[in-house]
Amino acid sequence: MDVTLKDIAKIANVSHTTVSRALNDSPFINDVTKAKIKKIAKDLNYVPNYSAKSLVLKRSYNIGLVFTTIGEATASRFFYETVSGVNSVIKERYNLVVKGIDVYKDFAGFNKRRFDGIILMSQSNSDNSFIYYLLEKKIPLVVLNRDVFEKSIVNILSSDKKGSYEAVTYMIQNGHKNIAIIEGAKGFSSSTERKNGFLNALIENNLQINTEYMVEGNYTIVSGYNAMKKLLCLSKVPTAVFCSNDEMAVGAMKAAIDAGFNVPLDISIMGFDGNELGDYLTPALTTVRRPIVEISRKGAERLIDIIDNNSSEAEKIYISTELVIRDSVAKIT
Repeated sequence: MDVTLKDIAKIANVSHTTVSRALNDSPFINDVTKAKIKKIAKDLNYVPNYSAKSLVLKRSYNIGLVFTTIGEATASRFFYETVSGVNSVIKERYNLVVKGIDVYKDFAGFNKRRFDGIILMSQSNSDNSFIYYLLEKKIPLVVLNRDVFEKSIVNILSSDKKGSYEAVTYMIQNGHKNIAIIEGAKGFSSSTERKNGFLNALIENNLQINTEYMVEGNYTIVSGYNAMKKLLCLSKVPTAVFCSNDEMAVGAMKAAIDAGFNVPLDISIMGFDGNELGDYLTPALTTVRRPIVEISRKGAERLIDIIDNNSSEAEKIYISTELVIRDSVAKIT
């Protein structure tokens, strides 16, 4: 049988109202009583009844973690790290509900009765209608991953453009001039940002932009494999390939090896995201670490702060990327 507030109240010799207030950190309960009640609750493995709690406090105790899509274009590692970062903050305080926008015809299911707040892992401008819907309904919101030009929003992101610029610059510093890119999913802001960083690095180093060296992918391993096959069929094969995420880099590496190329001696390959899988490839994948766990954790912290303090002060927070040098980029002499 589940432990109730009344069970804890009986042992602590207080009212069940006092127990409820203590477990919710009410300022009306002194610290000694709080500590005593929380210890009893922990010893009895008490689990809050969110349904009852929500009726009393008129809150759902649900946090929505919403992606543009949770289909094929959302890499499994990206999904895992986002959920992990958010969950590490909300823990037992809230239920986490994960959704994908692309399956909804309308957003009526997103309301204050069902969600105390929303964390949006935004991947595309197509999210804008959802963002404005939440703002209209006054549902607390934090937007991750994509730079949103709305002054009233808390926006947390990494600089993908800067990260890809540093990645391609590193290839150039190692003597590469014929550098290709396998682009990310069409319509995703991350794809545009990473391509722009790639182009800026070429332009600033006075290298020719070859449109044949710009091949579309969709963030999946198989798209990286197929894109690399196209590059290997060119009359002048690039000496280095920047892949817009690590999954495509894995596919690209496989395609190069299958075609008889040595990575990195014949062709260098670089990824983006910092997936730990890259450390276990042969050669280990040079990449740009994108701090998705940190971004997601910070987003959850800010959302809970907004909910608890009923504050909506806008903020734009950047978390830096990091170049991770391993073995998949060779120096050309």
